[in-house]
Amino acid sequence: MKHFLVVVDMQKDFVDGALGTAEAVAIVPNVVKKIEGFDGKIFVTFDTHFEDYMQTAEGRKLPVPHCIRGTDGWQLNADVADALTGKDYTAVEKPTFGSVELPALIEKEADGEEFTIELIGLCTDICVVSNALLLKAHFREAEISVDAACCAGVTPETHAAALQTMSCCQITVTNN
Repeated sequence: MKHFLVVVDMQKDFVDGALGTAEAVAIVPNVVKKIEGFDGKIFVTFDTHFEDYMQTAEGRKLPVPHCIRGTDGWQLNADVADALTGKDYTAVEKPTFGSVELPALIEKEADGEEFTIELIGLCTDICVVSNALLLKAHFREAEISVDAACCAGVTPETHAAALQTMSCCQITVTNN
């Protein structure tokens, strides 16, 4: 059986930059430990926007420029980047909350074998839940889990609500 880890948007802007929170900073050591101890293929998503962000639908609803491709805030948190050194991972840029490309990449990597998927990262209530639900819809028989200790939401309350939503959709929530 293959095991996949999806590290969602552990970028500087979400940890301690434009949209960072104390809760996001607090999960970095857990995320690093998870990556370092993981034996399997890793997919790392990058929220990716461009200079026209403020003219996009997302920019009009969330008028805070963030994760502009090529900027410092778009880069991975340094500790997370260090933990990925020497690991087998694929970077996945996504222009919106969930990656529609990710299921195909996982399917290709699975190569017909059974597999599990674990998600960690930011933000629980936006990009983590979006990717988890996309993956569950695509791989309805696969065991999909989210490690709550390696996730943070926009607020603690929305983090908890997203974990509850994923649990209701038969995604296993661990370390809650």
